Amino acid sequence: MTRRAIRPPASGRFAATIGAALVAVAVLLLVGFTALAAELPALTGRVVDNAGIIDAATEATLTRKLADFEAKSSDQVVVATINSLDGEEIEPYANRLFRAWKLGQAGEDNGVLLLVAQNDRKMRIEVGYGLEGTLTDLHTKLIIENDMVPAFRAGDFSGGIAKAVDDMVMVLEGNPEELEARG
Repeated sequence: MTRRAIRPPASGRFAATIGAALVAVAVLLLVGFTALAAELPALTGRVVDNAGIIDAATEATLTRKLADFEAKSSDQVVVATINSLDGEEIEPYANRLFRAWKLGQAGEDNGVLLLVAQNDRKMRIEVGYGLEGTLTDLHTKLIIENDMVPAFRAGDFSGGIAKAVDDMVMVLEGNPEELEARG
């Protein structure tokens, strides 16, 4: 009795080929999206000015102000500037950076990240869940539109960031009325 090789029907081979191709495409997409993600800077202090847009005096003032605020309230605010998002959208980048830096206290999630991507002309205030009821989306929008955008258009990055930090601290200290009135 001779043995014949059992071959799957042609439709089975086709399905296996398509399945293998889909797996390969999925792997390529996953690797491709990971490669497209912009690199995250290291957390080196309360102000991480990788874009070099904050003057030394303002950086020193912001660092002192943010340290004093954190000591008083336990809320942590960090300012970060980068040159470019390298094609990534600012929202996921800010979220990745916030999580990588582990801003705020563990269990409290009381951190805030002010991110500026200079070459992309984008900015975002990423707020931890523990502060979302205090520093709301409305507040962050007002701070960006009323403090940062006009100052940045005038070329005053240091002034826009300093004013934004002042307004964030004011709201986090429980005084949002002035910011809302200006809006």
